[in-house]
Amino acid sequence: MNKILFVCHGNICRSPMAEFIMKQMVEQRGVAEKFHIESCATSNEEIGNPVYPPARQVLQKRGINCVGKRARRITKGDYDRFDYIVCMDSNNIRNLKLMFPNDNGEKISKILSFAGIDRDVADPWYTGDFSATEEDVCIG
Repeated sequence: MNKILFVCHGNICRSPMAEFIMKQMVEQRGVAEKFHIESCATSNEEIGNPVYPPARQVLQKRGINCVGKRARRITKGDYDRFDYIVCMDSNNIRNLKLMFPNDNGEKISKILSFAGIDRDVADPWYTGDFSATEEDVCIG
């Protein structure tokens, strides 16, 4: 089983969008049983909060229900539990390198690097552009 953990700052916008879109993709391809997919935050700021309404709307337009999803912070145990820790931006990478200093790129990476793109997924909390985030998540 492939275990993927998507990570962003607060776990209310980008990483839950990536989590639920990826879950939909593997389900549509008939391989959902081969994956365990979650998301979390690097900060404590939004812990316990639901997916931010504009992000939830993007998911709803795709036919995705994210009811019940609550923000959680990454734990030391997550490093051992997951095969891939996929970050939305360079700040997430920096924060995780502090938590997991022995990772040499074997688990921690940026989502767009999977598409050969070297840039961050813009944070829609600041940009207000949730559609651009959706496009980036789907490219990665």
